[in-house]
Amino acid sequence: MRSRSNSGVRLDGYARLVQQTILCYQNPVTGLLSASHEQKDAWVRDNIYSILAVWGLGMAYRKNADRDEDKAKAYELEQNVVKLMRGLLQCMMRQVDKVERFKHTQSTEDSLHAKYNTATCSTVVGDDQWGHLQVDATSLFLLFLAQMTASGLRIIFTLDEVAFIQNLVFYIEAAYKVADYGMWERGDKTNQGIPELNASSVGMAKAALEAIDELDLFGAHGGRKSVIHVLPDEVEHCQSILFSMLPRASTSKEIDAGLLSIISFPAFAVEDVNLVNVTKNEIISKLQGRYGCCRFLRDGYKTPREDPNRLHYDPAELKLFENIECEWPVFWTYFIIDGVFSGDAVQVRKYWALC
Repeated sequence: MRSRSNSGVRLDGYARLVQQTILCYQNPVTGLLSASHEQKDAWVRDNIYSILAVWGLGMAYRKNADRDEDKAKAYELEQNVVKLMRGLLQCMMRQVDKVERFKHTQSTEDSLHAKYNTATCSTVVGDDQWGHLQVDATSLFLLFLAQMTASGLRIIFTLDEVAFIQNLVFYIEAAYKVADYGMWERGDKTNQGIPELNASSVGMAKAALEAIDELDLFGAHGGRKSVIHVLPDEVEHCQSILFSMLPRASTSKEIDAGLLSIISFPAFAVEDVNLVNVTKNEIISKLQGRYGCCRFLRDGYKTPREDPNRLHYDPAELKLFENIECEWPVFWTYFIIDGVFSGDAVQVRKYWALC
């Protein structure tokens, strides 16, 4: 009997970990992941980030397959990824009328929803009851749809779905001039539900447009009808606006830890190394704390002084949250991944020790 290689044993360990922490919560019908035991809704952004571990493990199994069982495991993991991505696709396709209207109105009430019912793919709150317009979330979906398709996964099945994805490209193309609610869903820093232009949304849209341009969504089995097209001018507009904004995150936020997602993994939207370093140093100097990074200065979310019964604040309340902002350890993972990609072993060891 052939013995298991060291890499195979490690992969089996990761597979058990992924099963216990992610896949056991995947809805068997829709493929979506609920936010938590208490919060049963499925957020677009959270679902995509969660399934990346499954996708990466599947590719690792396929690359280091010792036995036929490894190839079977790779296929199983990849189909879990396809199931989730298609679940999100179904959620969005049910709102195709909104995508059509948004191209003309760019209204917050005509935007795709940010969260859906995990079991049914239906909407869970009204158009005006949440900060749904989050261009970065839709862009993140398109970015990884493109990368997963390029890796060999078959996520898009029909030309109707191809047409919808092309419509989503048109939906995010104007990110450089669309005020949205941003990564934290609440809009401007004063938390009054006012949308504003966010560098994190512009950067993610730029990355998605570059990734999906001229991509055949049917892979090796496609033709000219299944190829996605992007206007080059829109990418250039996003790039110029993004570069003019950084290291500032938006009009109201001088810096935001969410910018880590565009200067490094997963978007890698900024080619200027100096601008990347300036933005990273701003985040470290102004937002980094003992347990993680603050999202932005005077962020009241989850602090003891926040009123949990209200979605938004009064402008005068921001002063109450100064120097008591919550620190989020998740940003250590961004720094670890950034160190891996940039080959900075010192940075990796530093933040790994903090986790």
